[in-house]
Amino acid sequence: MKKYAKNSLRLSGAFIKQGWKIAILLFITVVILTAAVQNAVDLREVLDESTTVYTSDITREMAKSVSDIIELKQTDIVNIADSMGKKNIFLNRQDAADFMRRKAEILDFDAMLLLDRHGDYIWSSGSEAELEIDQQSIFDMETVQEAFNGTAGISYIGQQDLYYSAPVWNGQEVHQVLVGIRSKENMQSMIAAKSFNGKCLNCIVDSKGHLLLDSEDMRPFEQLEEIFEAGSEEVRQSIVQMQKNIAQGKGGVFEFISIDGSRNYLSYNSLYVNDWVIMTIVPADLISAGSDQYVFRTFGLIGGIFITLAVFWFLLYRIYNSNRKKLIRIAFTDTLTEGMNNKAFQLKYQDAAEKQSMQEYAIVFMDVRNFKLVNENFGVAAGNQMLHYIYQVIGRHICRENYEFAARSENDRFFLCIRADGPKMIQNRLNEIIEDINAFHDTDCPHCHLSFRKGACFADKEDMDIRTLQDRARIAAQQDSHGTEHSCVFYDESITEKIKKEQELDGLFGESLNHHDFQIYFQPKVGLKDGRLKGAEALIRWEHPKKGMIFPSDFIPLFENNGKICRLDLYAFEETCKILSRRKHEGKALFPVSVNLSRQHFYHPNFLEEFDAVFRQYDIPYEMIEFELTESIFLDDAGIDAVKEIIEQMHRMGFRCSLDDFGSGFSSLGMLKEFDVDTLKMDRSFFLDISSERARDVIKCVVELAKKLHVKTVAEGIETTEQIEYLRSIQCDEVQGYIFSKPLPIREFEQWEEHLRVTIQSC
Repeated sequence: MKKYAKNSLRLSGAFIKQGWKIAILLFITVVILTAAVQNAVDLREVLDESTTVYTSDITREMAKSVSDIIELKQTDIVNIADSMGKKNIFLNRQDAADFMRRKAEILDFDAMLLLDRHGDYIWSSGSEAELEIDQQSIFDMETVQEAFNGTAGISYIGQQDLYYSAPVWNGQEVHQVLVGIRSKENMQSMIAAKSFNGKCLNCIVDSKGHLLLDSEDMRPFEQLEEIFEAGSEEVRQSIVQMQKNIAQGKGGVFEFISIDGSRNYLSYNSLYVNDWVIMTIVPADLISAGSDQYVFRTFGLIGGIFITLAVFWFLLYRIYNSNRKKLIRIAFTDTLTEGMNNKAFQLKYQDAAEKQSMQEYAIVFMDVRNFKLVNENFGVAAGNQMLHYIYQVIGRHICRENYEFAARSENDRFFLCIRADGPKMIQNRLNEIIEDINAFHDTDCPHCHLSFRKGACFADKEDMDIRTLQDRARIAAQQDSHGTEHSCVFYDESITEKIKKEQELDGLFGESLNHHDFQIYFQPKVGLKDGRLKGAEALIRWEHPKKGMIFPSDFIPLFENNGKICRLDLYAFEETCKILSRRKHEGKALFPVSVNLSRQHFYHPNFLEEFDAVFRQYDIPYEMIEFELTESIFLDDAGIDAVKEIIEQMHRMGFRCSLDDFGSGFSSLGMLKEFDVDTLKMDRSFFLDISSERARDVIKCVVELAKKLHVKTVAEGIETTEQIEYLRSIQCDEVQGYIFSKPLPIREFEQWEEHLRVTIQSC
């Protein structure tokens, strides 16, 4: 009996223990079920809140996408305008029209229009017949007028077309504006509903609520009050708040009941373009449809969701890990050379600097000169192959055991980090690399001689930032104007000082021009037959009140590079006209004066019109002005036909033209055949070895050929009697040089002129 009682107690206790477990499990089950029921009750409210957030997120992304498209198109127009301004490759209206047509087709514009300040315009080829647009209306648009002041913009007129405008810079001025046009249908396609199963409605309005564009031309947004249920105070407050937010450039979303009883969401987001806002109406049932069925399916789907999520996260991890490796490769690999890119180069240097001292290392910058000629002559594919080949050759000369490495920075530029004992060793190594490149061993690349612009900077200070070293190497390379195989410019403080000096001179330019600190000097041209004054060359000198005399070698190349030389040339031209006009009014004899024209003018085909307008202000004959063109202009990218046309234009206007510095560079006798110049100025390099019979024969040949072509000859830089006697013997027309006079200020020149006249009369 006792054993039984014990067993009964033990069994009762076991049941009690199991009951407690069951009770706990039951309680947990009840709690879960209660929570599930409560979750089902609250699901609608939570879903509504989530729908609002979801709608806001999706429409915000839609707004960003539309904004990005608009900004991209604006960037395209700015880039095209910038290209047209810098390259100035359009020599006639048809070239410009064809170029704009090609760009319009590539960049998805319906048309392009090039306007100047006079209202003259050029359509992209083939667009005039397709678009009925009043170009005067376009010209009068506020954004177009702002573009003439240097600011790009976007405008939309009459719910028809979108106009992208950008200034076309000519040096420091805007003479033209490029307008890209996208039609209403094109814009409607851009904002057409691509989310919410394509059943939402979009439109673009301005901050005042004026409708600019809707996706299907249904005008559902013109009177917003008409689509809301009357008497809804909450909706009216939402509308008022929306109007305030739009005015402040903010976005938002709210729910409303339309007059047909359907639930909808209205979302609005700024496009950050002008004051434009994109508005979207989304039917609520697109998002919340089936929510009731979802409640009943929730319990059954939880397990499946858990498994699916587990599989999903596993696959996501594998994809993430794989993509991470791909992204690392993309981020740090140059796809063209399959080697390091510039970012990897910088990180590599930082890693090396942490492991050892870099004071024995130098960062070298190599830039292939005129590489565009490779692409033009052999094609882009061959150019890319050439860059890959150059990188491979550089790699053969890199010692990786010494922490040396190289990378293609961008385009045709390379950076090297090499170890060397002084500049001479670096120069020798670079010579070996370039010699190896031009040997073209084991490659199918086109065999064409490549020259490089090179600069280097030693990492001679601890903890020097790699970007600073790269910038200094690049700056040093910019000082290498010749780009020969055996020249590498090494950065030092003198380069910084030179740059500071150039920046200072650049800053003084405008004020000095206004204050007439630039003075005109004349250097006489004397006839060899009678020894009389035949003309003069106008030269510019900068006499700054504080800096004193600034040498032309210090400021002419600077202004050539930044384009200000065009303003300086026009200034010198007008000052020369003033001098000749004064002499005429004083009854003094006039003589032809030659003024220099920079090659920069030839990037602006109509530049002579500005010179002619200045000339007409002064009462002097046209034949008293002769434009001097250096031989580099005749060999420039502007092209032979363009130069010919400009010389013909000079002659039509009445001006004369001379070829200056003939023989200083790559001159050829063929230039005299191609270009109808009036005067040939032989460079002083012709006469340095006048005692050489070979040199005399060459000079004589040039003079005789010029006479047969009825071209006057002028010898420059003449300093000795021997040179004068020989030039007189071969019947050279005129001489310009220190043997007669150096360049003189106008007052001293006229004194020299009077002295020469008296001397001749006395003889």
